[in-house]
Amino acid sequence: MNRSYFKLKQILPFLILAALAVTIVSLTVGKEIYGHREHNLLSFGVVNFSGYLFFLVMPVELAFIYYLTSGMDVMLLNLLAISTALAAQVIDYYIGRFFSGRIIDQLIGRHRYEKAKEEIRRYGNITIFVFNLLPLSSPVILLAAGMLKHNLKETLFYSLLGLFLKYLLISLIF
Repeated sequence: MNRSYFKLKQILPFLILAALAVTIVSLTVGKEIYGHREHNLLSFGVVNFSGYLFFLVMPVELAFIYYLTSGMDVMLLNLLAISTALAAQVIDYYIGRFFSGRIIDQLIGRHRYEKAKEEIRRYGNITIFVFNLLPLSSPVILLAAGMLKHNLKETLFYSLLGLFLKYLLISLIF
């Protein structure tokens, strides 16, 4: 019994965070995108932030294009996309530092975790940059970077660089 209580105590913060994130996403994405209501920056910020949390899978690039084509200010949308993505990635990084590998392994799967860990050990900052530039699973990479205690300043710098270029390119294309 003591062991199961310890496991629950370790997983409980994650479960609360996940429930909160799913609730926020459900209340905004459904109403804004599927309800064909007026688009606003708050709803985009919540959607984008949620999409960069490692435990939620959302097509953030498609959401960005959707909001971009609705006539919103391009500069403001880019600033919001990058800042909310970085904020979520900081959370991913610290979750990686806080939780043990076994718990993360259970949440995202051994294969995804090992692949991300191997990429960071082998290529470090270039992996973080590329995964943020391309529509790949950058939140899992940041989670692995946290677990490996990769330098936070370098991690955020290369994330910022990749995110900036990605959203700049999407803005220019669409």
